[in-house]
Amino acid sequence: MSAFDALVRPALVRIGAPDGGYDPHGGQFWGTGFFIAPGWVLTCAHVVAEGGGEVWRKKPAVGITWQDGKRTRQSIGTVVLALPRPEDPGARPEPWGFPDVALVRVPGTLKASCVRLAERPPARTTEVGLHGWSRETGELGIRQVHGRLTGVDARALVTEGVLPVEGCSGGPVVDDLQGAVIGFNKGRWSDQGALVPLAALRCLHDAPGGRFWAEALRDHDRHHLDHYLQSLDYGSDWTRAQQQLGGPHPLSPQLRTRLRGQLSALPAPINAGEIMDLVDRVRAWIRNSTTPDAFEDDPRTWSEGAALLYGLRAPDRTDPGDPGLDAVLLYAAHVVRRVSGRPGGVGDVTAFRDWIIDLAADAGPYLRREIDDLIGSNGSAALAGARERRARADVLLEIDTPRWDRRYPWRVKLLRDGHMVTPLKGDDRGVERARLKETLRGPLAEALRLGDNGPHLASVEAVLPRELFDEPLDTWRLEPPEGPDEEQGPLTLGQRRIVVIRDARRHGKEPSAEWRERWEAGERGPLRATPLRAEVPGAGSDAHTARVRRETLEETRERLRRAEGGTVPVYCGPVGSGDGLMAMNAALAAGHPLALWRTGAHDHTDCAAFHVEADWLLADARTAHGLGEPIRSLRALVPERADLAWAETIAVLYDPPDRPPAAGRLEPPPLLGEEDP
Repeated sequence: MSAFDALVRPALVRIGAPDGGYDPHGGQFWGTGFFIAPGWVLTCAHVVAEGGGEVWRKKPAVGITWQDGKRTRQSIGTVVLALPRPEDPGARPEPWGFPDVALVRVPGTLKASCVRLAERPPARTTEVGLHGWSRETGELGIRQVHGRLTGVDARALVTEGVLPVEGCSGGPVVDDLQGAVIGFNKGRWSDQGALVPLAALRCLHDAPGGRFWAEALRDHDRHHLDHYLQSLDYGSDWTRAQQQLGGPHPLSPQLRTRLRGQLSALPAPINAGEIMDLVDRVRAWIRNSTTPDAFEDDPRTWSEGAALLYGLRAPDRTDPGDPGLDAVLLYAAHVVRRVSGRPGGVGDVTAFRDWIIDLAADAGPYLRREIDDLIGSNGSAALAGARERRARADVLLEIDTPRWDRRYPWRVKLLRDGHMVTPLKGDDRGVERARLKETLRGPLAEALRLGDNGPHLASVEAVLPRELFDEPLDTWRLEPPEGPDEEQGPLTLGQRRIVVIRDARRHGKEPSAEWRERWEAGERGPLRATPLRAEVPGAGSDAHTARVRRETLEETRERLRRAEGGTVPVYCGPVGSGDGLMAMNAALAAGHPLALWRTGAHDHTDCAAFHVEADWLLADARTAHGLGEPIRSLRALVPERADLAWAETIAVLYDPPDRPPAAGRLEPPPLLGEEDP
């Protein structure tokens, strides 16, 4: 038996048909669930699937039987989020895919008891308790078994010698070492049990309806703080039970409960990058180093960000207090400063600020000064003021030339301050060109989420082989439509963000002097347009009989080499093949770091207008740094402005010479007619 059995029991719920919750024989019994916060029940998707199509149509169709003190109550819940959802609401896939989770909203359950969710994954082998309702012995009742977690099989946690009994699917699994729920029962095979870990539920944030998961987590943290404060003089709660465990956690259960509860009451973060920006700042201050960590995290709540800092402490701390308090106090101060004046939230920011300052009184002098500068008397004037910020990082997409089987190797990275790179995802084997969009949509969305810093959005730098220069990256939509009323879906990549293209081949060697000189001229400005491939007078005795012809490759090469600094080649057509590719090769060989062109077919009928607009655009941008945002703005206006149709297909070469990737990329030899700059 575990000390936490008594805390788990009142949080368990019976799930069944809405009119069958009181059936003593369990005839309408589907499975088990558990409250993670008042109003929110977690269970398996295959459990609620017993209700058929009504469940998946977001109707109140799930009967929830639960305990309110000594009274048994029944409520009707609605599945607001589930993964995976069956393609056919009337069919039942076998086996049910991973993670097999459903979040049920249950109104009228404000007095429900709730489990405590773990903040970190369990050890690979640890003692666990499996809980749930079952009728395996004939009579419907609560069953609990204890055993040992033995490791991980693919994505599931595995137990041996202890199995979830029939009906326990969806019931909580408690780590006896942490004193918290680490997952829930999914099923069994042979002599092993399969458990879904909480870490697998991170994907719920990005599923349709993911906002409900974030709301449930915030309600969870607020509930446990309220319950802890209400039971100061009597009763038991998860925080006090965890305190009895002791253990190696760097922050006491009381402090974690207070910190998480108060963070959850603040206005929610805008994106993961905003959280990680503050985590980066705290780590840099504690370590006195701006070097990024080798691995990225993807937190979605302020509390998850705090958990990444447990154990870090300021170098000047000498008192024996909570060793993990320094970093989280500084982080909390940054959060308070960031959200002050922001709408939303249900907590008292001023009271939280005072609590942080009181705790910081026992910290070292440098930490006290830093916190005071942020939110104390020295920093209070800045609480409501705007502070200049930028994206946490830009996103670097690298695609290599296919080696032998027309598959493009790719990598997605974060690029900080133009030179520090953190790899995220990649595939050295590669993918066919037709599947690039499908394959890269998810990794790019994840990277952008980490690069964004609140309202400050990351740019995308695509380092491509020249044959992909016409790939319409800026028209990609990374997220599906939210519902039937949103036919077009979210804005395209290029409508929301600056999207630029860089040349993969010339980054494989030391930058040429011409490339550096032209980049420096582009940074100084002004910018002026020149045709990438121009028309020139042909044969004839006078102007009336002279014919116009396209200049030769040699003429293009010589003209672009003689062009002054700040000159930007412009082309009304694609550059990934044919004449456009030959001219682009010449421009890159001449060191040009900037260019504008149009992806798609050659038969544009508005090329004259395009060249005029390009002249104006470059004059207004003035410098290389000012070029990206005006083009993004034009792309965003295309749906409302027919006269800007040319901007829908515009692409930008923006290629600084001293910027990752580093030299050493394996490239095939140039094709006939290509330059090798």
